[in-house]
Amino acid sequence: MEQTILLTEEEMRRALERLAYQVLERHGDCAGLVLVGIQRRGVDIAVRLGRVIAERLGCALPSGALDINLYRDDWTTLSAKPAIGPSDIPVDLDGRDVLLVDDVLFTGRTIRAALEALLDYGRPRRVELLVLVDRGHRELPIHADYVGRTVNTGRNEQVDVLLRERDGRDEVLLSSH
Repeated sequence: MEQTILLTEEEMRRALERLAYQVLERHGDCAGLVLVGIQRRGVDIAVRLGRVIAERLGCALPSGALDINLYRDDWTTLSAKPAIGPSDIPVDLDGRDVLLVDDVLFTGRTIRAALEALLDYGRPRRVELLVLVDRGHRELPIHADYVGRTVNTGRNEQVDVLLRERDGRDEVLLSSH
């Protein structure tokens, strides 16, 4: 298996800072904005993004974690039963702007499931999507509003986001089989 480094630790840090500034440009003081990370690595990225935004604003944004496994359209075909993780949305989403955060955007099916899951927590005014890596190959008409890095990949390739919190290091890898 051949691996290529797509983002180093420093490049990931700069991408998250740039993304945070883009969010601030669009949302000003971020009043009414809620960060929601998709379990698991999307949550870690949302926490990091929230820290950068809080440093600039002087106050923290409400943030939460969303588990989408019960909303996936492929769970009945998975060889094992889906592992259900915790969702924690600390505020009512009615009328709020939600910034949904994930690590990799691929087919769009994870985001479709996340949109459906969000509705269990209220009816947001608007939902935007932020991803660290957009690798293309959409199967659904979903796009990200904020993208750290766009990468052209083959369908047989895999993008792995490694995060210090879970993997002991920060790196984005492209693997071809």
